[in-house]
Amino acid sequence: MGAGGRMSSPTTKGGGGGGKTSTPLQRVPHTKPPFTLGEIKKAIPPHCFNRSLLRSFSYVVYDLAIAAALYYIATSYIPLLPSTYHLLAWAAYWTLQGCVCTGVWVVAHECGHHAFSDHQWVDDAVGLVLHSALLVPYFSWKYSHRRHHSNTGSLERDEVFVPKQKSQIPWYSKYLNNPPGRFMTLFVTLTLGWPLYLAFNVSGRPYDRFACHFDPYGPIYNNRERLQIFISDVGVLAVLCLLYKVAVAKGLAWIVCVYGVPLLIVNGFLVLITFLQHTHPSLPHYDSSEWDWLRGALATVDRDYGVLNKVFHNITDTHVAHHLFSTMPHYHAMEATKAIKPILGKYYQFDGTPFYKAMWREAKECLYVDPDESSQEKGVYWYKNKF
Repeated sequence: MGAGGRMSSPTTKGGGGGGKTSTPLQRVPHTKPPFTLGEIKKAIPPHCFNRSLLRSFSYVVYDLAIAAALYYIATSYIPLLPSTYHLLAWAAYWTLQGCVCTGVWVVAHECGHHAFSDHQWVDDAVGLVLHSALLVPYFSWKYSHRRHHSNTGSLERDEVFVPKQKSQIPWYSKYLNNPPGRFMTLFVTLTLGWPLYLAFNVSGRPYDRFACHFDPYGPIYNNRERLQIFISDVGVLAVLCLLYKVAVAKGLAWIVCVYGVPLLIVNGFLVLITFLQHTHPSLPHYDSSEWDWLRGALATVDRDYGVLNKVFHNITDTHVAHHLFSTMPHYHAMEATKAIKPILGKYYQFDGTPFYKAMWREAKECLYVDPDESSQEKGVYWYKNKF
């Protein structure tokens, strides 16, 4: 496999409803594709690029209605249950609410890509409200995420989950390359990874000075963007003030149960989804001598989260199409994925391994990137795990 040790052959299915086949994981091609972005676009039905304000808002209403119903049921009926069932009932609420609110996060993500409607101000208004409610600085993330899409797969310029070369990994990494260390690393990543990225740029692109998504004058942003970073900060602060007032009235435990734990689940899924979309033994990364936009955009993988694919508005299993055409609304992405697969051929990667198994496998197999020693292409880097 060339990715550090032999791997088992997981069950992999073709995205978009294809049949299942058991095949070994193989590296995707890393040479210049025999097709252009224009040729890929021509294969997609034109209506897939149409954004419907009414339809997009229907997903907002649908998700928020379910979230409100879950809140009502939890706060009205869990206290009536015998105390022995309280923890089980709250755990069910946390799980369901966390998944539904991840869907809300995805809709706000669409707003950041101008995929919600034809009106930028509507997209930004909706995205600001939804992301602020989840303590996400909307404009701050919007601009850094846009640069991620512009530089996907680049070791020098990508913005998030930028893998390190073997010579750059910390000395203690080899002591974490075991089941207990792997579990601890995944736990910290899924619980603290998102706030650490926003506040301290952990796992992000290295800058020449401190980088923070809440700092309007940080190196991530340019002068034209700084005012909107202030607006993002105000949005998050407004929600924090509201949460404080509710905590004073209802108690800290109430806030933690109703809002805090579901938010942790949202953050965990956000990190997990992004990690698995860009971390896979078959995917290359490139330095400046090899990278180009199309090859970088294709260095992603669609995943299967089962029923959660629908809950998460298919951001999980249509990610390749999303990276190629990020202004396409999610409700057309599956149709577009089916249309582009024949064009992409081996350049399209789908892994049907259950996400919880894939998470553990990638944490084991994908520790750093380096070129193959025997390869003439020293600008192409592959995941490996041998120290």
